[in-house]
Amino acid sequence: MYLEPGVDFINKNPGNFHQVIKHDGIQESISFSIKVKIFSDFVDQIQKEVWKEKGNKEILNKLARGESVSDYSLEPQAKLLLSKDRVGIPRNEEIQLNILQKHHDSPLTGYPVQEKTLKLMKRDFYWDGMNSFIKKYASSCQQCSRNKKTHHKKFGLLKPLQIPFGPWNSL
Repeated sequence: MYLEPGVDFINKNPGNFHQVIKHDGIQESISFSIKVKIFSDFVDQIQKEVWKEKGNKEILNKLARGESVSDYSLEPQAKLLLSKDRVGIPRNEEIQLNILQKHHDSPLTGYPVQEKTLKLMKRDFYWDGMNSFIKKYASSCQQCSRNKKTHHKKFGLLKPLQIPFGPWNSL
């Protein structure tokens, strides 16, 4: 309840007191904060590893000269290779695992299950074998296995065994 000046009664719901926050803005800021944290940790390591791969050298050289390459671009600030506006991650399991752990194990994401983790990762990153890598990681995650939905019928009622008439009458 709020007392408004010039009014002799208490108003339970004043006009503009409660502002509605846009959901999209919150989601974008959380997503941006996760991205910033990941990139601040791994951007140098990603850059070095991307340049080591044979196919990437040609693409990066063309993009550095200003030539256009289909489906590829160069991120202007961090100079990372983008494939269809997603960061191309090199074939380095350490980097891939670190990025996956930041997305999957983060309290901000709330331990998403396999499908949600894959969806979150595909939004921002790309590497060969990404689907199988994420599925393998999620299948070994204890938290995911506990949160996994059951796909079978509910268990039936337990019925007690009959009491035997004497020893060794039934096994």
